[in-house]
Amino acid sequence: MTVLVPTLLLVGGAGAACSDTSDSGGKTPAPESSTSASPGATSTRPPAATPGPLPAITLEMVVDGLERPTFVTHAGDGSGRLFVVEKPGRIRIVEDGRLLPEPFLDVVNVVKSSGNEQGLLGLAFHPDYERNGRFFVYYTALDNDNTVAEFRVSSDANRADPRSGKEIMAVPDKYPNHNGGMLAFGPDGYLYIGLGDGGSAGDPDGNGQDLLVHLAKILRLDVNSGSPYGVPDSNPFIARSSARPEIWAWGLRNPWRFSFDRQTGDLWIADVGQDSVEELDFQPSGSKGGENYGWNVMEGSECFKPSTGCDTTGMVLPIFEYSHDEGCSVTGGYVYRGKAYPALSGAYLFTDYCSGNLWVTRQVAPGEFETEQAGMFRRSVSSFGEDESGELYVTVDPAGAVFRLVAK
Repeated sequence: MTVLVPTLLLVGGAGAACSDTSDSGGKTPAPESSTSASPGATSTRPPAATPGPLPAITLEMVVDGLERPTFVTHAGDGSGRLFVVEKPGRIRIVEDGRLLPEPFLDVVNVVKSSGNEQGLLGLAFHPDYERNGRFFVYYTALDNDNTVAEFRVSSDANRADPRSGKEIMAVPDKYPNHNGGMLAFGPDGYLYIGLGDGGSAGDPDGNGQDLLVHLAKILRLDVNSGSPYGVPDSNPFIARSSARPEIWAWGLRNPWRFSFDRQTGDLWIADVGQDSVEELDFQPSGSKGGENYGWNVMEGSECFKPSTGCDTTGMVLPIFEYSHDEGCSVTGGYVYRGKAYPALSGAYLFTDYCSGNLWVTRQVAPGEFETEQAGMFRRSVSSFGEDESGELYVTVDPAGAVFRLVAK
């Protein structure tokens, strides 16, 4: 099968990473196509047929005037609003194409954002937000803890109640980088949390392969039971005394952004690399969890520690990787499930913060993926996001803007 590469039209400018750029410099090579297929990662649902050539893609500005936006999402409440996370500690609302002057939430007083990878990093609205008004944020606390807290909306739909804040998890972290920061509710209704390996370089504390720590993991919590949360009985390590029961997946260096395919439930994880390899990992919807993605024994599919002859038994290889000749920090995106551009249906889009290279991946058969470089952004994209209808957006930091992806 051949995936056709479109012309990519872009609007320009420069930004700085909120995802990991601390360990390597950015390079901007000429675009070239690459294709990968990986065994072992199999969706329980067959992929849809590829709908022919991909269209040309351009970026259309929605709003600017933001302060270091790190994420954009929706509340699932039928309002059509976009919610934009600002690194210093605010959530802003875009309504009818206009940035509202007052923030939805302001927690600047409890957020530490002095480090490039610190700040307010993640936001997820409860699946039943329209009824219960609950939402969750991920931020770096003043004491460096990677913190997840719950808030509720006030009687004003455009303002959260700042007094409703309740910390549900705080993970100690002694370094300022590799903080992860992604929050997302899975199709099972549980809250998934991405944490980096704790920082410095090379995972000096060995957190990636240590099941007794939360760092370097994706966690899975039941926020509808327990105090401050419950642990699902189906979590893979719940009955193991030598592991944290919240762990869903491990061996991750800095899963800055991951996402669930809203149609199939498959989980796509973009894991920021050390100094050689950026990787894209895949967990099929039928997974029972417990996947070990290899860090710091491996960086991508290469041995890291030791540099040769590493034991990769039981580890899951990436479905796609690229070297630092093509970028320095992967920014994970989403599988397109919107209605405006049927030719993009089923395509997972992601980019590199430093080079601006844009890739498109499709699952063309169970366990088989094809990835093509599909152009180059002229801006450094810190995050992708979806609106309620599945249309895709990006945030640009520090240019302070949200753009909509438009296909022609």
